[in-house]
Amino acid sequence: MSKIFLIAGLGADTRVYKNIDLEGSEVTSIEWVEPAGSDTLKSYSQKLIIQYNIEPGSIVIGNSLGGMIAVEIAKIIPLKKVILISTIKTINEAPWYFSLFRKLPVYKLIPGNLFTAMGFMIEFMFGKMVKTDSWLFNDMLKNSSPTFVKWAMQAILHWNNKVIPPNIYHITGDRDLIFNYKLINDAVIIKGGTHIMIFNRAKEINELLKGILK
Repeated sequence: MSKIFLIAGLGADTRVYKNIDLEGSEVTSIEWVEPAGSDTLKSYSQKLIIQYNIEPGSIVIGNSLGGMIAVEIAKIIPLKKVILISTIKTINEAPWYFSLFRKLPVYKLIPGNLFTAMGFMIEFMFGKMVKTDSWLFNDMLKNSSPTFVKWAMQAILHWNNKVIPPNIYHITGDRDLIFNYKLINDAVIIKGGTHIMIFNRAKEINELLKGILK
């Protein structure tokens, strides 16, 4: 049986997978390690491979930022399957604001600890949540490392990947305000799915995962 590794998104941890059913699988939840200031998504992915002993033939599931890192891992070692949820595979699928914030990097002026306290301001972009999910969303963000969040924003915006590794499976929603599904190729589209559909559309995602992991 292949090992499954779970990678969360920016400002989150693997509690984001709380509704995902992987019962019967050997699952490892990857927790963030502090990056070096010079790390790129590629070099950071290499660190995770070493830290968590991700071996060839493993399965990696990545949500949002975790999906980009999953792609980078798949470029370094051959994976059995790479499952992407609410993310992008290449720079060609990136939204317009990536190029804007590269040219006008205003995020550099905002302290990292302010980012982690902004849940109430940015929650609407992720999609409507029930009270318990909203609490978890804000708790994950508040408990994120400000250093990591600030580094990740820089690394994401300067990610320039154009390579799609083999064995990629991509799931996204048509109401995702972070990544526009119209720019994403070869993905299964969940109607009404938002950027946080891993919470509230888990039933549909679990059905898709069941087929992919078969």
